[in-house]
Amino acid sequence: MANMSPKKTPMPTQEPSVRAHNFDEVALGYTAEMAVLEADRCLNCKTPACVAGCPVGIDIPKFIQKIKVGEFEEAYRIVTNSSSLPAICGRVCPQENQCEGKCIRGIKGEAVGIGRLERFVADLHNQNDAAIVEIPTKNGHRVAIVGSGPAGLSCAGELAKRGYDVTVFEALHTAGGVLVYGIPEFRLPKSIVAKEIAGLEALGVKFVLNTVVGKTVTVEELMREEGFEAVFIGSGAGLPRFMGIPGENLKGVYSANEYLTRTNLMKAYLPDSTTPILRARRVAVVGGGNVAMDAARCALRLGAEEVSIVYRRSLAELPARKEEVEHAMEEGVQFRLLNNPLEILSDENGFVSGMRCINMELGEPDASGRRSPVEIPNSEFILDCDCVIMSIGTSPNPLIKSTTAGLEINRRGGIVVVEETGKTSLDGVYAGGDAVTGAATVILAMGAGKTAAKAIDSELSIL
Repeated sequence: MANMSPKKTPMPTQEPSVRAHNFDEVALGYTAEMAVLEADRCLNCKTPACVAGCPVGIDIPKFIQKIKVGEFEEAYRIVTNSSSLPAICGRVCPQENQCEGKCIRGIKGEAVGIGRLERFVADLHNQNDAAIVEIPTKNGHRVAIVGSGPAGLSCAGELAKRGYDVTVFEALHTAGGVLVYGIPEFRLPKSIVAKEIAGLEALGVKFVLNTVVGKTVTVEELMREEGFEAVFIGSGAGLPRFMGIPGENLKGVYSANEYLTRTNLMKAYLPDSTTPILRARRVAVVGGGNVAMDAARCALRLGAEEVSIVYRRSLAELPARKEEVEHAMEEGVQFRLLNNPLEILSDENGFVSGMRCINMELGEPDASGRRSPVEIPNSEFILDCDCVIMSIGTSPNPLIKSTTAGLEINRRGGIVVVEETGKTSLDGVYAGGDAVTGAATVILAMGAGKTAAKAIDSELSIL
């Protein structure tokens, strides 16, 4: 009989007062009993809307039915037929806006915990897996992948399964892209990312690190001199945006990208780390997305006495995941909503000493459908802080577009592609993920990588 509880089976977590001072994973994962209980909430709809909401097309009802009867490894196999990174997606994808957002159980209660179940089967497989991976027979074609973030890893995995000789070129010293430099350890342990990458290596994917495509080697050289028949560009959106207000060049002002890279990739959070980072007393994070939540929660764990999210709209308009907002609030992050910075103030030594802000109110909806924030006259105030982290978005990395002749770029700096294939204006060159769309989600980038892999296969398999 189905479990008709209107609420999801609760996810065990560290206590907020404890986790706010460590970088251990916050969500602890389901036990087998919890997973079966939650799977029993699935109604196995004849026309499953959840599948339509999944950017990589996982057969969600089918894998959940396997969990119901305790066939966990078979459930994992069904997930990996469509997704190359299930342990990652189960943790960081915004399921509430995708698969779970379409779930019929969400009409009169909470949707089935699809992401939690995906994480459960992936973690269980990774804990118990001792199987020898069967390497597909090589088909004689070579493909280069630029960037080892979610788009690149997804494209690499799909092509490797089809027998392609795949080489991933990564600019940094560690593979994983935003998964290792952008998402904190307490949300996505780096051991999980390493395990997923090891799985791709077992399939024959090669990773070349410390190689900046566009500088070390160009896209044209990869094809003309290195012999790759196709190139997929998944170089992400690593160019931070700033507001253009006075004081953004002061000591103690970070982009969220830099702050998170120092904390995560460069391990500034470890007690014996030599990575320089400001251990501020009062931190203001400007922005309201997932990256802002990550930066704020990292600052708290790095010892800040007070951390504030400064966001110009209301709580209802916050773009961050509901779960991340709730976790931040539980941990003590302050939310200064309907506030907007005007100027970052300096002390006599050029360090941040505060931020001049103004109160806002919501006016008419803007082009995105959200109500536009409007300044309230004569409502300025000073927010006491000694560190400001700007988290108002990022743009696609500009290096490849500036070094690749004939690559068409849109006005936002993204690579122009044919959406159905990921094909760019250059023969044999494909792109996907944040390099095309600007900063988006892990699963959308994965979907773009998978789409491009299918198109590449279609083109090269007829040669």
